[in-house]
Parts: sequence; structure tokens; C-alpha cells
Amino acid sequence: MSRILMVASEATPFAKSGGLADVVGALPAELVKQGHEVAVLMPRYRRIPWEDTESAFDNMVVYAGSTPYRVDIRKALHNGVTYFFVEAPYFFDRNGLYDDGGREYGDNHRRFAVLSLAALGVAQTVFPCDILHCHDWQAALVPIYKADQQHGNPFFDHVRTVLTIHNLGYQGRYGKECFWDLGLNSGWFSPDKLEFHGDLDILKGGLAIADWLTTVSPTYAREIQTYEGGFGLDSVLYSRSSALTGILNGVDYDEWNPAIDKLIPANFSPADLSGKRECKLQVLGEFGLPIDNSDRPLIGIVSRFASQKGFDLIAGLVPFIEENDIQLAVLGSGEWRYEQMFNEWQRRFPGKVGVWIGYNNALAHKIEAGSDLFLMPSLYEPCGLNQIYSLKYGTVPLVRATGGLDDTIQEDTGFKFSWYSTGALYDCLRAALGAYRNRDAWKARMLRGMNKDFSWAVSAGAYSDLYRMLLGRA
Repeated sequence: MSRILMVASEATPFAKSGGLADVVGALPAELVKQGHEVAVLMPRYRRIPWEDTESAFDNMVVYAGSTPYRVDIRKALHNGVTYFFVEAPYFFDRNGLYDDGGREYGDNHRRFAVLSLAALGVAQTVFPCDILHCHDWQAALVPIYKADQQHGNPFFDHVRTVLTIHNLGYQGRYGKECFWDLGLNSGWFSPDKLEFHGDLDILKGGLAIADWLTTVSPTYAREIQTYEGGFGLDSVLYSRSSALTGILNGVDYDEWNPAIDKLIPANFSPADLSGKRECKLQVLGEFGLPIDNSDRPLIGIVSRFASQKGFDLIAGLVPFIEENDIQLAVLGSGEWRYEQMFNEWQRRFPGKVGVWIGYNNALAHKIEAGSDLFLMPSLYEPCGLNQIYSLKYGTVPLVRATGGLDDTIQEDTGFKFSWYSTGALYDCLRAALGAYRNRDAWKARMLRGMNKDFSWAVSAGAYSDLYRMLLGRA
């Protein structure tokens, strides 16, 4: 099988800001189960205890042009996967991963250039590999540095690069002056590589140079090649469509499974749904919502509060809340205007709306287990995980038909609408509430969703096939 070195800016359980960490924390372990040798390289941030790691390589010097950077490589074992950490306190010993209090670090382009340079060093010394699998813009310089610095190096002749796009909205775009910090010659700052409307665009360069591109769902792979979904890079992606594959993310059923979940008050399964009622009652209690009528539909939301997630549509649902006998349990944080909106709703509809502003993993599990409907009306969604969790927990998803939401939710397992408008969301909600009244049909819908398989084994199999193809072993 293959030796794969993944390069990413975050991975659970070490550091997480979003879904990227979940993928890099789960996919490597599944690939190991399928016979590959896999390691991951990421920064050692302040939140990762130094004493939980051990030395793998000391005093590695990498060069961005004539600028040397000294790094150490630490390591730790997790789920059968070796995680290597770039020890560079001058870049990574900070409060946040990418920002501090919402203000992005001004040297992020240099921070992740060093991560990419270290990846090539690790691939030559500590973990020789067949595949360099890079994730998002923070690792998109790996194929560029490979082509630039290692051109003609026989060690890399047979090493292939894969770049996975987790969210095209984040590209690592900086002013032209930042290009010179990367140590690349001026030929790399061109419209077919790293230049984008006069700026440096790190992801764009990676998309142009990597041997193969993947993204996290088949529908998103098509959407990002269009003007509407391409964030300005649609022409680049369209030109590389023959080397672009959409592979749906998996989920970790060891963590997200109501039959064994230790964070919910009662376990349940397709064979015995009785525990779901107890889960619903606890959610209502934790959110201070009345439990006098537990047959009243409970709609759950667990999300980052951002327009991308459809919260501008949700903002128009006040009439729907007023007109219908429903309850709403909301967990999340993000844009101040939406936090204020939900706080106002909780004051205005005390028996209908409960809100928890912030991050609470245990409460997220409880909402998934106790809700009847789960709401995800995203403007765009590369893959999405919560709708897949919802299926497993018998919580019927209501989603907009975009990206991975469209790929994972079918008409017989959930509800979805296409046109991005509050009216379309309103109509879909009304249809869902109408269907909810037929309890036998609703139960059948729940069971179909609970029996779906979106495990990482399926996704890892698709990546295995891709690696074999790139290495001529198919």
C-alpha cells in the first residue's frame, strides 16, 4: 500500500477551529485500517502540551529563498497514526491558531510557508512518502515548493501531491508585497500561478500545481467550477476539472452514535427508539422550555453563526415562530448580529426559543439526540457533518440543496429546498411540520436515515483508489 504524509493546519484532538480538524483527525486512522502507512504534519500550537510529544528531528533548517528558519519536529501517536508537529515558537506559540480575538495574524503567509517547507524536510528525513496530501490554503504551498526547490531532486521524482479544498471561501489571499516573503522567484507571481487580481493567492497557486485536487463532496466539486460557487477561482478549477474529484467526508460513528453515546441521557437505536423521548425531555429542560407537550416538534440548530450558514434566512422566520406550535433549541456563536437576534428571540418567545451562546460539545450531542428536526439552510456547504449526525440520531434534517447537504439528504430521509430565500425555507418548514403529524410515516423516515452509512471507511476507500491511480497501481 502507500505511504502518505498529510499536511494540515489543524487536527483533532490536538487543535480545532472547524471541520478540517475532524477530517484530519479521522481520515488517517481509517486509511491505516485499510493498510496504508499514514502520518500527519501540523504546527505545535501553544495549546498542544510540549510534554505530550517527543523528539523526531532536531535542528531542521528550511529556507524561504535566502531566509533560513530553524524548526524542530516533535511527534505523538494517536489512533495508530503518527502526528508530527512543527516546533517553531516564533510562529506558533500564540493564543490562537490563525488569529487573536478575531484579528488575523499578519504573518500567516509566512507561518504556513514554514509548515509547507517543513513538510518537504520531513518527507526527506523522517517519513519518506509516496503521497503528500495537503489540506486547504495553509498547506497549498507544498506542491509549489516541491516544484520550485526540489525540481530535479530524484528523491521526489515519484512523490505525488494531492490538495484537498475544504472551503473555497478561504484562500490565503494577501497583498503582493507578501509574495516576496515566500522566497520564490518572480515567475511564480503570474496569473496562471499565485497572482490573483494583483494580490497573492496561495490556494490558487496550489490548485494550479498539485498533481490532483479533491474536495469534500461531489456536488461541491461541481459548484466550485461555476461563477456562483467559485469565489473567483472557477476558471482555474474548470481548467483542472479532469484532475478534480469530489469525495464525500465521512463521520466518526464511534463518537456520533446514539446507541453508544455517553454524552446523552439515554441510548437508543433503530431497534429501540424509546430513549429518544428522554433525550428530548432533557434538551427541553436544559434550555428552559416547557415539557407539558413533548409531542410538540423541537427544531435543533448547532452551528457557527454566519451568513454562509443561512442565518440571514433564519432571521426572517419570526412569523413562522409566531404562527406555529414549535420549539427551537439553538447552540452556537459567531457574528454578533445573530447572537443578538437569538437572545432577542429567547426574550420574545420564552416558551418557544432556547439559546446557548458558545461552544458545548456535550450539549451538541444532546440537541442531535433530542430534536425532531435539524435546521441547516446554508448558502453553501462544502460537505457538512451535522446533517449526517442528525440522520444517525433519528433527527430529520431540513437543509438547502447545496454541496454535501444535497449529496447526503434525500427526499425519503429529510427535507430540502433549492432557491435561497426565506420564502423557500418557510415552505419547506411547513411541509416538514405537515409530515410530522403522520407519526408512522415520520418514524419510517427517521429509521431510513438512521440506517444510512456515511462512515469514514467508505470515504477512505475512495481516497485509496485515488492514491493507487496516481501511483500507477490501479
